[in-house]
Amino acid sequence: MRTKLAIATLIAVSFAACQSSEPKETTPAPAATAIMPVDSTKSYDIALVNNKKDPACGMPVTAGIADTAHYKDKVLGFCGTACKNEFQKNPDAMIAAAEIK
Repeated sequence: MRTKLAIATLIAVSFAACQSSEPKETTPAPAATAIMPVDSTKSYDIALVNNKKDPACGMPVTAGIADTAHYKDKVLGFCGTACKNEFQKNPDAMIAAAEIK
C-alpha cells in the first residue's frame, strides 16, 4: 500500500512541476527581414565553380570560397559576401578578372 501511495505522490508532484506557470525562456524566431549572420563554416568545393580567381579582389579560389553567384550560365566563387556584392554592381567590368576555366 505504501508503494502505491509513494508512486501516486511521485506522479502528482511530477505532473505539477510540468504544469508550472513560470514563463519559459524561449528564443524568438528571427523576423523575415532580419539580417542573418554569415555562417563562417560554410565553404564550397572549387570543382563546383567556373572561375580561378575572385573577380572582385583577385584572390585565387583555391584559398577558399565563402559565397557563390550565377552569371551567364557560370557559377562563380567569391572569397566573401562583400566581394560578391561588389561584383554584382558591375559584373561585365569584372568578369575578365575571374579567369574562367
